[in-house]
Amino acid sequence: MANLKGKVAVVTGASRGIGKGTAMTLAGEGMTVYVTGRTVSEGVHQLPGTVGETAALCDERGGKGIAVQLDLTDDAQVAALSERVKAEQGRLDILVNNALSIPPEMTQRISFWEKPLSNWEILDTGLRAAYVASWHAAQIMVPQGSGLIASLSGFVGVTYTYDVIFGTTKAGTDRMMRDMAIELKEHNVCAVSLWQGFTYTERAIENLKNVPGMAAQLNSAAGSSPEYPGRIIAALAKDPELMKRSGGTWINAELGQEYGVSDVDGRMIPSNRAERGSPIWQPV
Repeated sequence: MANLKGKVAVVTGASRGIGKGTAMTLAGEGMTVYVTGRTVSEGVHQLPGTVGETAALCDERGGKGIAVQLDLTDDAQVAALSERVKAEQGRLDILVNNALSIPPEMTQRISFWEKPLSNWEILDTGLRAAYVASWHAAQIMVPQGSGLIASLSGFVGVTYTYDVIFGTTKAGTDRMMRDMAIELKEHNVCAVSLWQGFTYTERAIENLKNVPGMAAQLNSAAGSSPEYPGRIIAALAKDPELMKRSGGTWINAELGQEYGVSDVDGRMIPSNRAERGSPIWQPV
């Protein structure tokens, strides 16, 4: 995929945050991007952003944005999206598993037994839904003999951050991508887990204001815009030796340094490996 123009992507959780930034970035490469998320009307969510707004921004970037209301916990909706992509485009080149439910208790400094069991939705949206979406993506990518499944993870996969379920979800994401890569290897389909550091999303900015101690823990130099992960994914997709990455867990900042990818403000984002830990899984 040396040139992404005319290729097709699905990005989950793209009403706002990293999903929105990634969708816009891929559209800027000339891709058709299915912008999926639950928010279709402004004011329904406590944070701004809708799939329609993101799709319109994708169009402005020079690609094509297609807004799709999608509840990733509904398997039938995910299946319907896959069938739609297949019918309308006949191919799928990139799946970005980004969506994650973040209940308010996740960032509260209380122990897991003090949080409601309903917080298991973090794992349902962040891990199970990514498995289902990847399952459907593979149905298209394997026959065409190409594709990239990129799942957003983070240092939380090896370093305690906020919450038990949050860490379990991200550690599971890393392992899931590694094992999918083993089975996808012979079909020339790449699966990677990407560790994103602190990102200035709408929610993160609110957390900086409201979560005690969060601002003091932040290395602001390592923070990036919501578009940065999309820049890394685009660089990966254009790498002629992409399959050498498959199965690995990669730190976005380190990939950025290797590919020469800067953030929207021109900064090269530093890695937090020394402070926060190293990936476990290597390419297969």
